[in-house]
Amino acid sequence: MADTTLMSIPGQVDPVPVARDITPRTDGRIDLIGLPKDRIRELFAEAGLDAKQAKLRAKQVFHWLYHRGVTDFAAMTDIAKTMRPWLAERFYIGRPDVVEAQHSTDGTRKWLLRTSDGHEFEMVFIPDADRGTLCVSSQVGCTLNCRFCHTGTMKLVRNLTPGEIVGQVLLARDSLGEWPKGSMAGLDEVEDSAEYTSDGRLLTNIVMMGMGEPLYNFDNVKGALKLVMDGDGLALSKRRITLSTSGVVPAMARCGEEIGVNLAVSLHAVTKEIRDEIVPLNKKYGIEELLQACADYPGASNARRITFEYVMLKDKNDSDEHAHELVRLLKQYDLPAKVNLIPFNPWPGAAYECSTPERVKRFSEIVFEHGISAPVRTPRGRDIDAACGQLKTAAEKKSRAQRDREAAAAEATEAAAG
Repeated sequence: MADTTLMSIPGQVDPVPVARDITPRTDGRIDLIGLPKDRIRELFAEAGLDAKQAKLRAKQVFHWLYHRGVTDFAAMTDIAKTMRPWLAERFYIGRPDVVEAQHSTDGTRKWLLRTSDGHEFEMVFIPDADRGTLCVSSQVGCTLNCRFCHTGTMKLVRNLTPGEIVGQVLLARDSLGEWPKGSMAGLDEVEDSAEYTSDGRLLTNIVMMGMGEPLYNFDNVKGALKLVMDGDGLALSKRRITLSTSGVVPAMARCGEEIGVNLAVSLHAVTKEIRDEIVPLNKKYGIEELLQACADYPGASNARRITFEYVMLKDKNDSDEHAHELVRLLKQYDLPAKVNLIPFNPWPGAAYECSTPERVKRFSEIVFEHGISAPVRTPRGRDIDAACGQLKTAAEKKSRAQRDREAAAAEATEAAAG
């Protein structure tokens, strides 16, 4: 049974985050995933190691957690055998629990995950010919209530911790078989690239575009992404990480200064009336204020353009006039911009329809004609509700008993085939 209540979000105000960086465990052990090296060193010292030992063991454990992906202290071969049980008694190496894993016909994967205190959320992996992108969630549920987005129909339960955020990346690497294989004699070992195995779809990019608004969980998202970018950890370049916001203006400059990743903005409309309707946050931070924050975003340049997400809604935001106004706004603020046009992904009860392919094509042409890139994003994972705006935990669509029956049926089918 989940042990937290819904976060109270009264009206158009910024939600107050739950003060939590680690989800407590019933066995009293501390989950090390999501903690920076210095914090691990402090915990080891508090548990009884002297300063020199705590520093050394923190360095070793950190390497095993994020460079090797191990989930068992017994596998840490450069740590004394007598030390490994001591670590296992006091600490834990976590991953989100996998409730359900789905594969789309186009190769997209979606996982329904559960936190140790019983809350469910989703992540998605999208393979392409030249990259593999993991769509990571930052909250359980969402408070923004964007009308075209299925996730927005959920209640916001709580923020995910740094460990629950970076745990998604670790879990994806587990599933893709990306961790180095073989033994390790010491931290300075030079690894043979041939020891790396994967299914051919390597995780190369991360987008904070899953469930939730990342900038409403700023500190935890920052902590997780620092681990992802750490040269001694997952070592993914900040140029391969994109954070998507619906326009939490006060946190955007902090994002650029303190995290430094690429920025994507869920724009979706070019007039106050329409954006107020489909992205209610616009009533708090309007289009002009948002675009000025984009113009001021640290690090933005023609080499690092800001991506504007624009979902195509039939007869709502898809006219030639809307396209021309989009161009005018981007040029007015002199923005180094790329526009991602997203065909609306339907879900039961949605108030909108997708623009026709001809309309989407014409909208794209108008923006392109003015020198702004406006590719049409190919919907991915629609058949498993993994496409943009479709994420909503299966817990709200499917009972646990039904999932258990499906899992049993799948095992029976596999056994019969074998």
